[in-house]
Amino acid sequence: MEPKKINEFTWQIDKTGNMKVPAIIYASDKLMNLIKKDKTLQQVQNVACLKGIQKASYAMPDAHQGYGLPIGGVAAFDMDEGIISPGGVGYDINCSVRLLSTNISIKQMMDKRKEVINLLFDNIPAGVGKKGKKRFTKDELTEVLAGGTKWAVENGYGVKQDYEHTEDQGCLPNDPNTVSERAMQRGMPQLGSLGAGNHFLEIQKIDQIYKPELAKTFMLDNKDNVTIMVHCGSRGLGHQVASDYIKEMEQKFGIANLPDRQLINAPLQSDLGKKYLNAMGAAANFGFANKQMITHWIRESLQKIFCESVEANVVYDVCHNIAKIEKHKIDGQMKEVCVHRKGATRSFGPGREELPSTYQSTGQPVLIPGSMGTASYVLVGTEEAEELSFASTAHGAGRVASRSAMLRNYRGEEIQKQMQAKDIFLKGASWKGIAEEAPQAYKDIDEVIRVSDSLGIGKSVVRVVPLGVIKG
Repeated sequence: MEPKKINEFTWQIDKTGNMKVPAIIYASDKLMNLIKKDKTLQQVQNVACLKGIQKASYAMPDAHQGYGLPIGGVAAFDMDEGIISPGGVGYDINCSVRLLSTNISIKQMMDKRKEVINLLFDNIPAGVGKKGKKRFTKDELTEVLAGGTKWAVENGYGVKQDYEHTEDQGCLPNDPNTVSERAMQRGMPQLGSLGAGNHFLEIQKIDQIYKPELAKTFMLDNKDNVTIMVHCGSRGLGHQVASDYIKEMEQKFGIANLPDRQLINAPLQSDLGKKYLNAMGAAANFGFANKQMITHWIRESLQKIFCESVEANVVYDVCHNIAKIEKHKIDGQMKEVCVHRKGATRSFGPGREELPSTYQSTGQPVLIPGSMGTASYVLVGTEEAEELSFASTAHGAGRVASRSAMLRNYRGEEIQKQMQAKDIFLKGASWKGIAEEAPQAYKDIDEVIRVSDSLGIGKSVVRVVPLGVIKG
């Protein structure tokens, strides 16, 4: 069914067939034209057919076709009648973004940029199947899955403020015993590595400040100093957890009543549903600890090149592939629901108990990276987002071209030259990876942010642009 335009940035597909709720898409005309080119609209309608879904099935401004849920999809489910779907979380469980503010000036960084990027590349393993610097035993990994960022900090990889400025203090409810032996084996060598695909480490400068007071609270008010952004997830361990539970749920519950077999799920209150939530939490904690170890090695590298007094403080670390039990207002009543965010970023406004004291009065920082060579944004969460999208907004620019299409049309060496022309120093683990993730593969991040800001599901605070990029 063709979506009807409700207002400048809101589109709706009314309930039809087996849909239990309408589908709502947040997009401009320009973005909607791109969304229509793949199966996103069908996928957002399919999600609306799932048992126990609340209010609507949502697609964010960066939405594109994904596994089951569209990437950029948001759906909340009743705790008694609803379901949990691994496809609604994604294979890269707790793929997330972390932003660091520093006291390193742009001049200092530019004087030693190549040296910094090369040392970071050497210190932080990046690339397909890349192994971490430290090998973990199964017992140690079990502690990581149970403790997340707190485990990392307690084991010398950071400071208390790091987990205080991480979503859920970097530790979701979990049970490591629900993670398979195969997932553990895949995770053991990979902890503390960036991985491949769209994962990156980026040195940036602040290009625009839209809200000076909020920028100050977020430690992003000094345009002379660089910031550092890290985007990665739970590596092979998270992928294996998703694969394991998709298979197990299909065997137990089948696909007979589903509009798409990729939406395989389990009732939230079933033993298997609870088991997956615990395994997902453990995989998420692997992702949090992974990011924390990378942060530690970033600091070590910066201190080696500059001086011991270099600071790199965590502004925030926020997931965009996760399912969370949260309270939201539905039909005028606060209700506990399970919110799936698949390629969508949480955007809590002021006063949410989940937020650290630093951001209680402002709302949380929302981190939305663009593509390699383009801007990224820091937004602030809003009360409007809680009303419009279960407190969610976009997670990035969103792809418009597949990796295979990029490889047919671009070479990594060519993209590197394009970056040099923009005075961006780029280092990648492979030419293939660089070509796959070229800026041409993505939508216009400025347009995505314009929609979010105009709707109020995340308001712009700061715009940053890259000076140096490491691609997995």
